Amino acid sequence: MLKHLKFLPLALTMVLSACGGGGGSAGDTQEAYTITVRADKSQLPLNISGVRPGIGVYRPYTTTLYVEARKGGVAIPGGADIFSCNVAGGLDSGALYYLDGKAEHEVEVDDGNGGKVKVPAAYRSITLGSNSGGNSFHFHSADKAGIARITCSVTDPRDKQQKSATVEILVGGATGMPASVRLEAQIPGYLGARNNVNGLLSQMAIQAFVLDDANQPATNVSGGNVQVRIIPGTDASQGARLIAGSQSGSVLQLPSVGGVATFSLLSGAGTGSIFLELAADRFDNNVSNGITDPITAIYPVSVLEALTALPTFADVDLGTVTKEVPFTAFLNASGGLPPYVWSATGLPAGLSVDASTGVLSGKASKDEQERAFLATVTVVDKNKASATGTVKLKLVGGLPEDFAIGNCNSNAVCSIGTAAVDANFSYSFVSSVSNVTWTFTSLPGWLTSGTSGASGVLNGKPAVGDCGTRQFLVTATKGASTITRTLSVTVVSGSTPALACP
Repeated sequence: MLKHLKFLPLALTMVLSACGGGGGSAGDTQEAYTITVRADKSQLPLNISGVRPGIGVYRPYTTTLYVEARKGGVAIPGGADIFSCNVAGGLDSGALYYLDGKAEHEVEVDDGNGGKVKVPAAYRSITLGSNSGGNSFHFHSADKAGIARITCSVTDPRDKQQKSATVEILVGGATGMPASVRLEAQIPGYLGARNNVNGLLSQMAIQAFVLDDANQPATNVSGGNVQVRIIPGTDASQGARLIAGSQSGSVLQLPSVGGVATFSLLSGAGTGSIFLELAADRFDNNVSNGITDPITAIYPVSVLEALTALPTFADVDLGTVTKEVPFTAFLNASGGLPPYVWSATGLPAGLSVDASTGVLSGKASKDEQERAFLATVTVVDKNKASATGTVKLKLVGGLPEDFAIGNCNSNAVCSIGTAAVDANFSYSFVSSVSNVTWTFTSLPGWLTSGTSGASGVLNGKPAVGDCGTRQFLVTATKGASTITRTLSVTVVSGSTPALACP
């Protein structure tokens, strides 16, 4: 018995050695698993434009993370689904991406040109295999600043316990001091005028956002860190007011919670736009003690009497307008909410548009240049919605009252001369005024204006039967101005006795 006891320690030593000590493989050692995780870059910029992972030469919004586990002094065995990694805390934005290029880890998105492209899918948690005891993956920043805490775990097969390691990545660099302000209004984003009968709400909630340099919420303060003001001067601003808690009026100074201040806007009786001015103080993030370094923005809020389509005004060509001659044209708009208010710019001097009727009328000044005009007409409806269009017209000069036709500038009958029997006769009316056209009435049968009548040319060859004096009318026209004269022509004997008049 004693002999057996003497050799028992030696036998136990051999059993322990066979279970793992003394130079066996990594799977034979009794050492516990250890795990490490590290990031290639521990700080990333904000990804405010939503750039996808890996885009850009230097991939500024992406870092590679490396996870490794060891058993004793050597790498753990390889295999699938060894590591579990997730965004464990801190930022609720940012994502993890696989680096294996497998199709199941990609999604199809629009490429911006009407096609599709496959990109890595974003995950909050991923599972990785082990190759030589490690693996790697990506973290990609989003548009929110802060610290992302990424934890990776591995299960120790010896005791079934999970061993974890964590790495932190700083995204952005928020200062907490105001750098921008913006506004978000309650849907539908417009107000009805006070006491409107069309069911439009006359009050709505609005939020003012106070953001720092990194586009993150400004730090909360005990006093007000955003000022809201109704800018006076518009019809809609009269009688409108702001309310928040015990504050009411045209100016509010509000604290923000998480960079957001909430208030309400109540409309007045007028329509149009209420302009809200938001202001924060970059100096000390407090507007209650004055604003030293203002950060401001102005936003319009539409106030409507009724919800209608926008007014429209189509371009129109009014043709020729003559200087110093009365002219009238009726302009028409459609849509919107009447009554309309009309205005115009670029019309010839002497012409104007009536603000309430849209009638374009007047006498164009004689001093204006003869040319084509393109005037801009604007129509504004009761909601203060507007439409613009172009009015085209050609301005021409008129004919002076003493305008002469064939040297005849009176009411007397004036002769254009004589025409011999069987001889060609021609007469041209020439004017010192440009762009004059001519028309003829009651011409003798042998005398015609032909296709060139508008140019003032008469041609003919009288016969013996045409002898004597005949009268006719000649009218000169320029634009809307006309002058008519009575003229005459006399047919006389020709060059031979046979062509003599009776």
